[in-house]
Amino acid sequence: MFYFAATFTTIYYKLFLMEIQYFFELFGTLFFGISGALAADEKSGNDWFGVTFIAFLTSIGGGTIRDILLSVDIMWIKDVNLIYAVAIGVILAAIFYKPLLRLRKTFMLFDTLGIALFTIVGLEKALNIGIHPVIAPVMGMFTAVFGSIIRDMMLNEVPIIFKKEIYAFACLCGAIIYMILWKLDMDRNINFFVSGAAIVAIRLAAIKYNLSLPKFKSH
Repeated sequence: MFYFAATFTTIYYKLFLMEIQYFFELFGTLFFGISGALAADEKSGNDWFGVTFIAFLTSIGGGTIRDILLSVDIMWIKDVNLIYAVAIGVILAAIFYKPLLRLRKTFMLFDTLGIALFTIVGLEKALNIGIHPVIAPVMGMFTAVFGSIIRDMMLNEVPIIFKKEIYAFACLCGAIIYMILWKLDMDRNINFFVSGAAIVAIRLAAIKYNLSLPKFKSH
């Protein structure tokens, strides 16, 4: 009896660990859907098609570029749940527009949560197919930031990574933390949350205290 209970616990634990990456991708897609919808509405008004289109590009842009670079199946094409996540994000943005807009403007909350989740997802996906540990954090960063870059370009805005805000650098820091803890054989489940929380903390601290990286000077 004890043997079967222990076996069931082990199987459940392994399945839970495998699902964490998937849930991170779903929630990251949802948060970027909210972010894209709010940004698009501020720029283009109440056109549902335009808002949904920008939300979709924001949510799947980084993952699509990641999957193309890694030469793997594009995630949202084979998993309709990601499309549903974008749709739910747009609907939530419409229903709770004013409070969500305040959160977005004050803390860039949904961008922050999105990049935290997507960084770890992209990094893990790269590691799982044998990408070099030096390259994997870059893939995590690409996954996180390219959606917002596409969004800003579509809305005729300067992409956020070209502003003084700490954005992509926070993703890279979180990815490096993940790799260090990975090398130290930390439990994967704990590593996911520690590294993701580090990205959120760095990003929110940068916003609160107006932190930025040193400027590059050509002369």
